[in-house]
Amino acid sequence: MHLQVEKVNREDLEIKVKQMYKDVAEHPEKKYHFEMGRDLAEHLGYPVTLLNQLPTAAIESFAGVGYHFGLAEIKKGDNIVDLGSGSGMDAFCAGLLTGISGEVIGIDMTSEQLEKAERLRVESKITNVIFRKAYIEELPVVSRSIDVAISNGVINLTSDKSKAFIEAARVLKRGGKLALSDIVSAIKLPDSISCNPTNWAACIGGAMQEDEYLNNIKEAGFEIINVVDNPYSFIANSATGATKDYGIKSISVLAIKK
Repeated sequence: MHLQVEKVNREDLEIKVKQMYKDVAEHPEKKYHFEMGRDLAEHLGYPVTLLNQLPTAAIESFAGVGYHFGLAEIKKGDNIVDLGSGSGMDAFCAGLLTGISGEVIGIDMTSEQLEKAERLRVESKITNVIFRKAYIEELPVVSRSIDVAISNGVINLTSDKSKAFIEAARVLKRGGKLALSDIVSAIKLPDSISCNPTNWAACIGGAMQEDEYLNNIKEAGFEIINVVDNPYSFIANSATGATKDYGIKSISVLAIKK
């Protein structure tokens, strides 16, 4: 049985999330609840040699919460979908790993992020990555066509996590991999936090209790292979307070479609 969708106004949530990540795309130099950029990527475990091959502007707007490519073990020729591709850093990483015989589809709902990612793709002459505007709960991707689905700090932003996992399962081939990093909590968040769209947009309010989060993945048709904690922390006072009170943290997960 799927868990009840969080009691948050979906329209308000979408507006807040789009505004937050519009700013992240256009003004990576600003201060947010979360760290961004190359220092964060290196701290999370992205190899310097990999980062050095990526468009600098994509790295500047990177706001991920973990490094899951080690879990994903992308092979040459893999077809990949990035759920919430932002300014493109992870999609471009995946493109390097799969090579010219593979393809990466980056999915995002924020126009400014997509515009930046596409501009960087064209400028860098990257031919095996494409970007599409869509919701991660409604992927414009053919069923059973994907080898690896990745996502970084995005599924916690949706009000219907179970649907996002079901869609990931739909597009993956049997035996395909879901490799993601996301924000979860040790205990269920109170309505005062989880019903606040601003908290969701800041990657706090949408944090699902970890066991429930993993159960959503299992119920979508996956076998969970590995779960690891990430060296990630929020920087704003309000966010660090919630982290302490409710055990909010980042995890990376590898799951296989049954």
